[in-house]
Amino acid sequence: MSDHAVLRVKGRVLVGPEEVRDEVWVVGGRITYDRPAGARDVRTVEGWALPGLVDAHCHVGLGERGAVPDDVSEKQALTEREAGALLLRDAGSPADTRWIDDRDDLPKIVRAGRHIARTRRYIRNFAWEVEPEDLVAYVAQEARRGDGWVKLVGDWIDRGEGDLAPCWPRDAVEAAIAEAHRLGARVTAHCFAENSLRDLVEAGIDCIEHATGLTEETVPLFAERGVAIVPTLVNIATFPKLAAGGEEKFPRWSAHMRRLHERRYDTVRSAWDAGVPVFVGTDAGGTLPHGLVAEEVAELVRAGIPAVDAVGAASWTARSWLGRPGLDEGAPADLVVYGSDPREDVAVLAAPRRVVLNGHILA
Repeated sequence: MSDHAVLRVKGRVLVGPEEVRDEVWVVGGRITYDRPAGARDVRTVEGWALPGLVDAHCHVGLGERGAVPDDVSEKQALTEREAGALLLRDAGSPADTRWIDDRDDLPKIVRAGRHIARTRRYIRNFAWEVEPEDLVAYVAQEARRGDGWVKLVGDWIDRGEGDLAPCWPRDAVEAAIAEAHRLGARVTAHCFAENSLRDLVEAGIDCIEHATGLTEETVPLFAERGVAIVPTLVNIATFPKLAAGGEEKFPRWSAHMRRLHERRYDTVRSAWDAGVPVFVGTDAGGTLPHGLVAEEVAELVRAGIPAVDAVGAASWTARSWLGRPGLDEGAPADLVVYGSDPREDVAVLAAPRRVVLNGHILA
C-alpha cells in the first residue's frame, strides 16, 4: 500500500473485549474511525480485526549460545510479525537491537536490557553475572538501557543443592527493585521454583516470568500486590525433556521439574481465578523458535482461562499493561485481520489473513 493510500478494514473490529465496531480506517499510517472525506485510492480488507498481538516474553537477538548477528535478529522479528505479533517485550537479550526501532516494517519492541543473574547461575553468555553487592549497580545500568523494564534471574539450579534455589538474598532484591522504581523502570524475574517468590513479591517486584512455583500460599500474595505473571506455557512444555537430560546428575532437580510441569495448568488457572494478571509470552529465542504466540494463547485456554480473556492477554489487555495503544483513535495502525472471531475459537490466531503494521499491509 502506498504512503498516500487509505485502508478500510470492514467487518468486525475488536477494539476491546466488549467494544466491537463495524469498520476502521487507516489514514497516513494512523487509526481513525471517521470516514475520510474525498478519499481516493482506498483499499478494503474484510474480516475480524484485532490490535497487533503481543508476545510479552521473547528474546530478539538471542540464540542458544548468546547474542546473534543482526540478520538473525531480523529473521526472528519477521517471524514474529508473520505470526501477527507486532509488539514484543524483549525479556532479556545481550544483543543491541535498537536498529529495529528505525524499521517501520518490523515489530515494536519494549526492552528489558540484558538479564542479570548470579555468577554461574544461568545459561552461559546470556546474562550479566554478578554478586549481590553489585546487583543495584547493574539494575540501574539496565534500567537506563531498557524501555522501562529490568530482568532478573530469580532462581536457577544450585549445583551444591542439586535443585532449584533462589539466586539473591532478600536485602539485595529489595534495594535493586527500589533503585529500578526510582529510575522509572519495572522489574520482572525468571522464576521456576516455589521458594524464590515470596521475597521478590514482598520486595515490590512487578512481574514474574514462568511462575511455575506458585502455590496456594503465594497466589493470594500476587493477587493482593497486583503482581503479573507471564506463564510461557509453550516453554514449560519442554520441562520433561529437560528433566530427562538432567536425571543422572541432578535427580532432585529433575523430579522437581516434572512436578512443576504436571501441575502447570492448575497453577495458571489458580492464579487467574484469584485475580492475578496473566499475559501471553512464549520465551521465544534462546532455544525456542519465534512465532509461537497463537500456541501460547491456546495453552492458556487449555489451562482454563476463558477464550476472550486469553485473546485479551495477547492483545488489548497486554498493550494497556505495557503502556502501548491498541486500536485507539490516532494510534499507529498495527492490527491483524482474521477470517473468523478469535473469541469463539482461538485456533484462528494461527492463520492471520492480513497483517498491518504502521498502516502498511505486510502479509
